Amino acid sequence: MIKEDVCMKTRITEMLDIEYPIVQGGMMWVGRAELASAVSNAGGLGILTALTQPSPEDLVKEIARCREMTDKPFGVNLTILPSINPPPYEEFLRAAVESGIKVIETAGSNPEPFLPYLKENGVKVIHKCTSVRHSLKAERVGVDAVSVDGFECAGHPGEDDVPNLILLAAASEKLSIPMLASGGIGNGYQMAAAMALGADGINMGTRFVATKEAPVHENMKQAMVEADERATTLIFRTLRNTARVFRNQVAQEVVAIEAKPGHTDFADLRDLVAGARGRERCVEAGDLEDGIWTAGMVVGLIHDIPSCEELIQRIVAEARESYASRLACLAG
Repeated sequence: MIKEDVCMKTRITEMLDIEYPIVQGGMMWVGRAELASAVSNAGGLGILTALTQPSPEDLVKEIARCREMTDKPFGVNLTILPSINPPPYEEFLRAAVESGIKVIETAGSNPEPFLPYLKENGVKVIHKCTSVRHSLKAERVGVDAVSVDGFECAGHPGEDDVPNLILLAAASEKLSIPMLASGGIGNGYQMAAAMALGADGINMGTRFVATKEAPVHENMKQAMVEADERATTLIFRTLRNTARVFRNQVAQEVVAIEAKPGHTDFADLRDLVAGARGRERCVEAGDLEDGIWTAGMVVGLIHDIPSCEELIQRIVAEARESYASRLACLAG
C-alpha cells in the first residue's frame, strides 16, 4: 500500500504552497471571492478572475474580500486578448501584485511583455495553452508552469481539436516545467490518469461551477447535473476563434448562422453572444436559454452539487484509490 500523501505532493504543490495539486481555473463572472476562498480553504488553489471586476480598483477590493475568507494562498487570472479597446491589462496586473498576489494565471495572448515585472516581484506565472507548441513557447519565454487545455475544455480550446489523452502525453514528452492538466476533468480517477500521463496536477473550471459556493444561479448548477457529455456545442468555428459552450437555444442559433453559405462576420453574432447578456440572463437570472454560457464536456460527469471541500476530498480519495489499486495489480 502506498503512503497516503505520495500522489498529492508534486512540483505544483511545492511551487504554489498548496496541499493538493488542484487548481480552480479563472472563469469570467464566476471567479469571485466566494469560490476562490472555498477552493483554497479546501487545500487547492482558488483563482479570482481579474476582468470580472469593473476596474483595477475593484480587483483590489475583491482580493481584500477574499483574504477575509481565507488565509491560504490564492491567485488571480488575467486573460489577455487583442481588441480595439483593450482593458488596462497592466493596471490589473499591478493591482494584483501590489495587493500581494504571488500566483498569476495568464491566458490568451503571449504573457512575455509582463513577465519581467512579475518576476521582479516574485510572482509565479501559470500560462494556459491549447497545444504543445504554445506550451513550449510559454516555457521558452519564462513562465513557471503551463496549464494544458484539451479539446474537451469549456471556453476556447484552440483550433487543433486535440483531446487530452493525446495532448497531455505529447506535451509531457517535451516540457521541463510543471504542467497542469485542464479540460474535461471532474473526478479523481481522471486526475490519476492525467498525472500518469505526466501532469503535476489538474486545473478545473466547469466542475467547480457546480458547487455550493460558486456565485451562479442554481438553475445553472442543476442544468449541469442533468446534462450528459453531449450537452455542449462549438461556436465561432467559422471565425477561427472556437468556443465550447452549453448547448441552448442561443448557441444553436449561432451555429445555424455560421452554417449559412458565405463568410460569417462577428457583427452577425454580436447581440447573441454578448458577455453582458450571458451574465445578466444566464449566470445571474437563471434563464439558461437566453444567452451564451461556457461549459465543458465534463458536464457528463457532474452528478451533484457538493461544497468545494466535499468535492476536493472526494477527488483526492478517488485519486489515491486509483493509484493504490493499480499499484497493487502491478505488484501482484
